[in-house]
Formats: sequence, structure tokens, C-alpha cells
Amino acid sequence: MSEAGTVRLRLDLAYDGTDFSGWAAQPGRRTVEGVLASALTTLLRAAEPVRITVAGRTDAGVHARGQVAHVDLDPIALAALPGRSTRTPEGALVSRLGGILPDDVVVRAVSRAPTGFDARFAALHRRYLYRLADPDAAHDPLRRRDTVSWRRVLDVGEMNAASRTLLGLKDFAAFCKRREGATTTRTLLELSWVRLPDGVLAATVRADAFCHSMVRSLVGAVVAVGEGRRDVRWPARLQERTERAGEVLVMPARGLSLEEVVYPEDPQLAARADRTRARRDAPGSPVAR
Repeated sequence: MSEAGTVRLRLDLAYDGTDFSGWAAQPGRRTVEGVLASALTTLLRAAEPVRITVAGRTDAGVHARGQVAHVDLDPIALAALPGRSTRTPEGALVSRLGGILPDDVVVRAVSRAPTGFDARFAALHRRYLYRLADPDAAHDPLRRRDTVSWRRVLDVGEMNAASRTLLGLKDFAAFCKRREGATTTRTLLELSWVRLPDGVLAATVRADAFCHSMVRSLVGAVVAVGEGRRDVRWPARLQERTERAGEVLVMPARGLSLEEVVYPEDPQLAARADRTRARRDAPGSPVAR
């Protein structure tokens, strides 16, 4: 629900995370939230920094093609953006942001958010992609910012077999950097691997929400199986733990990209957001990330 007297907008954006210290604003650091909030505040001549709610708070170095956020803006300031042009306020905002944002952030679309829309809590699931080039893949220097090179040949069949054992509503504490008061229970909907035509391995990871470092840790556990260093059931055995598994490698951030955030039909948005906010008594409550 938007704040009284404001209009809520949905922002669809993409960014190259290489030169950012993640999404969340941090003093003295360049972040996606900080850059975008500064641009919005400048354009709208807002007295206070514009607050942004995002669907997934990506870590340092992680990219996004399908990030979604929302902002609650003063309707008068928004209406003034087109000036004398015939553009809509939303179209004007996209155009004017394109003129002041750095090249590694692009706001692709701005739209009026439907009733009940919340970029974070109304999401049904988030989909990430991880790109990995082993010796059987073509190593493209033009993709070095979004693809991780790996020295050992990986068995895709074994990796998919291990990945399937992790699916479902479970506690992923072994694969998360725990945060005070946050649950590590998630519903992992998909974890699958394919070799692309150039030989690069691409992992699709989809869940209702993710905890800190969860995707890169899951990939690291499965890569250990693909190398032949661990058996297929090893990741599932780790999942039985209630604390982070120190032997799991957190994979490099540059291979990871947030590709898509999916929402329910408009009439179900508010109900979905309410369900996500409410903590489940058992086995836990996913905190959207």
C-alpha cells in the first residue's frame, strides 16, 4: 500500500553489478540503490531522499536483468516531469533517468503500480541465472564480467541429480549467511543445469525467496559434485544441518544474475503481500530477498 497522498510506481531495471557494492545503500560505497535514489531525488527535486523498495537485494558484484522495485512519489512532482512534452509522466521519468544514470544501470520501464503491489512482498518467485565455463566451454573474453571460468571439467548429469535432491520447502541454513531474526526456510522451486551451444554451463535457480548468499552456495555445493569430489547425496546431507556449512564454496558473484521476478495477477497482489509478511508458525517464514 502506498503512503497517503502519493502514487506508487513500478520500476523495471537492469544493471551490471561489477562496480557496485551490491544493491543496498551503504555509507561511502557505490551501490545500485544509492545511485538510483540519488537520480530520482534530483529529478523530482524531493526534500528527502526517495525511498526504494526492491524485489531482491543483490550482493556485491551480482548483476540483474529483471530487477523490480517500487517507489511512492508526490503526484504533483511526478506530473511536472514531462514539462511541455506530450510524454506521460512515466515515460518522461524513464527518459530523464536515462540521461543522468551511469551506463551500468538502466531503468527499462516505469508504470503505475496496481492496487496491492509491493515489489518485495507481493512476488511469487525470483529466478536467477549462474554462468560457468569449464574446460569444455568456449571462453569468451567479452563475457568475463558475467561468466566464471572453472579449471575442472564438470559433469552436468551428476550436477542435475544432486540439484534435484534440494528442491522443496526446506531449511537452507547450511547454504545461507544467517542474519539476526531472519529465517532460512525457503521453497526451492528449480535448480537445473544445461550446457549452452557454446559449452557454457547455465544454472537456473528459482525460489519464492532467497537468503544471503544462498544461490552462490547452492551452486558451489553442486559444483563439488560435478567435479567428482563429492557424491550426489552430499548437498542433501548438508541440508540437514541447522548451521552454515563451512565446507561449501560460495561461488564468485560475477556469474550470477537476477533474471526475473514473477507476481500474481493484479487481484491477488495484496493477499500475496499479506501472506508473505506474516510469519509462518512452522516450518518458518521466508523473508523476501
